[in-house]
Amino acid sequence: MTEGYNLLAKGLVERIGIPNSVINHYPLDKKPVIKKQNIPNHRIGIELLTEALINHEYGVIKGVEEIVAVGHRVVHAGEKFSGSILLTDEVMEALKDCTELAPLHNPHNILGIEVCKELMPDIPQIGVFDTAFHQSIPEHAYLYGIPYKYYKKYKIRRYGFHGTSHDYVSKRAAEILNKPVEDLKIITCHLGNGSSITAVKNGISIDTSLGFGTDTGIIMGSRCGDIDAAIVPFLMEKENLSIDEIGKLLYKKSGFLGLSEGLSTDMRDLTEKAAQGDERAKRTISVFTYGIKKYIGAYSAAMGGLDVIVFTAGIGENSIETREESCKGLEFLGVKIDHEKNKIRSKEAIISTDDSKVKVMTIPTNEELMIAKDTLRIVTEN
Repeated sequence: MTEGYNLLAKGLVERIGIPNSVINHYPLDKKPVIKKQNIPNHRIGIELLTEALINHEYGVIKGVEEIVAVGHRVVHAGEKFSGSILLTDEVMEALKDCTELAPLHNPHNILGIEVCKELMPDIPQIGVFDTAFHQSIPEHAYLYGIPYKYYKKYKIRRYGFHGTSHDYVSKRAAEILNKPVEDLKIITCHLGNGSSITAVKNGISIDTSLGFGTDTGIIMGSRCGDIDAAIVPFLMEKENLSIDEIGKLLYKKSGFLGLSEGLSTDMRDLTEKAAQGDERAKRTISVFTYGIKKYIGAYSAAMGGLDVIVFTAGIGENSIETREESCKGLEFLGVKIDHEKNKIRSKEAIISTDDSKVKVMTIPTNEELMIAKDTLRIVTEN
């Protein structure tokens, strides 16, 4: 899927508006440039990013005029858009209407777009949405069992996230196996500090573990995953918690962090502690891998079979133990992990045995490539 595309540079602007801001610029064939300087707002951050790209010493283009378009990852588009789109004024207003669905993400996404429009007014800006890949999920999978009037009134439903990643790795898996993605039943496991699992049947998403918000499904770094709704009012009453406090507990103090009694939000730390015999770490990891296993079983049933399991993102690509434990006991589905093949990190590989009915794979995700491809396609079409 990289054919015809050449990476010129990667970069990251960190800690905007807070002390110790950093701009990281990694040109492909030159030394990295990492600068610590005051970056008070997103406008300054994007100005510095642009300056790095055109710098005569370490830049990768001659001038801004060489930029054909800018692609933006936008977390939430609600039900409004089922694919990437040119960001017109009308589209921007629609995105602002979705802010209450993603209050921690969409405002920052919108701000970045507005700054780019101001700095590069003649260059098309394209929106690529985290939720778009999951717009194919059928009604019976996206509706919740609450009064239907709240779906009609507030659009409360399963939206799903990490769509660009799930789309990329499912298509890449088909390419590696030299089979049409339309002929495959694939479960993609995007496992990181935030995690989601998706059932991709015949190339489209039919169900996914994240829902209306980003704290359902399997447990995550600090997010609780699936819980009984009765727990929320119970804890609010017992602990005298406000709406904000219960939200912080479920999003920021739960998951790996909460179950391990404060050990870490990082699976690498937990794996190291578990190897030393720490029961808190062992407990947390077992809840995590059991949850993955449950979703694989459920989605196999939802699709009426299973051909491929893909592990991706930080934990999925790098945690040998997570992949092994998640697949243990799934032999009845035709899943057989090859212990030696599984001893890899951050590589494209088939890690199942040669006689495994279900292919198990690791594929590093590449959301940036998907955004670039969609951006070029939209610009070309328009």
